[in-house]
Amino acid sequence: MTRDILSELDAVLSIARQGSFRAAALDLGMSTTALSNAIAKLEQRLGIRLFNRTTRSVSLTDAGRTFVERVGPAMTDIHDAMLAAQSLQETPTGTLRINAFASAAREVMAPLILSFLRRYPQVHIDLVTEGKLVDIVAGGFDMGLRPVDLVPTDMIAVSLGLHRQHAVVASPDFLSIHGKPNVPTDLYRFRCLRSRLPNNALFRWRFEKDGVPFQIDVQGSLTLDEPGLVRIAAQQGAGLGYVMEADVREDIAAGRLVQVLEDWTPPLAPLALYYPGRKNPPAAFSAFIQAAREFSNRS
Repeated sequence: MTRDILSELDAVLSIARQGSFRAAALDLGMSTTALSNAIAKLEQRLGIRLFNRTTRSVSLTDAGRTFVERVGPAMTDIHDAMLAAQSLQETPTGTLRINAFASAAREVMAPLILSFLRRYPQVHIDLVTEGKLVDIVAGGFDMGLRPVDLVPTDMIAVSLGLHRQHAVVASPDFLSIHGKPNVPTDLYRFRCLRSRLPNNALFRWRFEKDGVPFQIDVQGSLTLDEPGLVRIAAQQGAGLGYVMEADVREDIAAGRLVQVLEDWTPPLAPLALYYPGRKNPPAAFSAFIQAAREFSNRS
């Protein structure tokens, strides 16, 4: 069995699983055209049509359904055998796919991911950031990175132990002109930088005191959907911003930004790397998990 045939069989299974050529192409990291050509080539070789295709839907033919039912378990055995062989590698190689919130990715990029790649240059990391929770197994990811309280209960989690909290910040000039808020309700009389979430809703600033959480719907003349833009606008005196403290830590230390309301932004849940239990993980996977545990012990 050639490598091309294995790829074609993986393509059939991905389309059957995803129900879409476009989604399967994204899953496999190839173009929709290349995927369509691969399926056409396999159908020609087999002499049967595997999929019914219209402009709106894709479904298995009866012959395609029978084919998938027989090929699926066999391909699982083949991939398990390949993973078992890869787990015996002395030098980690291959690709690791990780799904994370963008803020979480920024926190671990330098101390964990880039450090790991310097140590294992033959490994490729495909890091995908999304503002929503995803099923990492269905999405074809090896592992995910999220706050530990958002990790699914059926996953194995490695807490990274990082100190995390939100920060309300403004430029020194802004505070010298407008003064500082002493309690969150003071924010109603300040110009603030509003944030929009991936679902298009406006983010309400979250605070907590004596174990009691509450939210403030701030007002301002500027709404942004990317934390880096909030940081820039705050530095330029456009208003008070609400960001992850790790994103502005250097600005605070350098005096470009000043943090206020510190007593009202308690620590957040630590980040955790998580993954499903798996037999015979590849050497690259095991090495990254070990690097994460070592990083956690240092944090």
